[in-house]
Amino acid sequence: MTTDERSGYHHVPHDEGGTAARTWWDAHAQEYLDEHGAFLGDAGFRWGPEGLTEAEAGLLGPVRGSDVLEVGAGAAHCSRWLQGRGARVVACDVAHAMLTAATTLDRRSGVRVPVVEADARELPFADGTFDVVFSSYGAIPFVPDAQRVHAEAARVLRPGGRWVFSVTHPVRWGFPDDPGTRGLTAHRSYFDRRPYVERDASGRVEYAEYHRTLGDHVREIAGAGLRLRDVVEPQWPTWNTQVWGGWGPLRGAKLPGTAVFVTTKD
Repeated sequence: MTTDERSGYHHVPHDEGGTAARTWWDAHAQEYLDEHGAFLGDAGFRWGPEGLTEAEAGLLGPVRGSDVLEVGAGAAHCSRWLQGRGARVVACDVAHAMLTAATTLDRRSGVRVPVVEADARELPFADGTFDVVFSSYGAIPFVPDAQRVHAEAARVLRPGGRWVFSVTHPVRWGFPDDPGTRGLTAHRSYFDRRPYVERDASGRVEYAEYHRTLGDHVREIAGAGLRLRDVVEPQWPTWNTQVWGGWGPLRGAKLPGTAVFVTTKD
């Protein structure tokens, strides 16, 4: 396969794209944590590369004494922070390697979080189990059928509960994934919903990341019977000089990089 055929914006069968996340994150868990672990903190809660913390934003509401589920939890950094504030937390992720790393961070931080290996589209929990379900950049970008993630979050929430999730800001899809000046000029349509795909030499899908417009996100939330309460677009703070993939201070001063959707189940 040529380089263009191995990576780029291509339609792929849903079953291939939707299962690639498990193997990709299993293979790259340690690399990701080596690069970003210090910024995230063993028991820290950031909503995205801008560095906005839950302590600053308070998007989950009061959590002390609440039952909380994190989906797409990675190594459970956010869950560990919440447990330290009196929440009863369970963290789930599709990648076994990430959950293995979570147990290492448990030992290092002294805060143990129960973990479950599970696909966010098929949560192994009873209806109405949690007061809060959340995800910081987990699950939704990596599946073609995010409506199933929303439906599962709604199902396991109790009435009045919150489902809060952060994703790459939809407007970024039209721009190159480049933290420099090249990343400031749109080069493709915001409305092109083909996923970004990487394949191995044999053509197998190794990685798939899916785009949804702002309207797509809103419709999927509404379709799950949830009520949208807020959309938070963190500004890039002056203290944050790090570059994280396509995120960085140059682009962050001009373009939104993260969108956090706050929803409730009535």
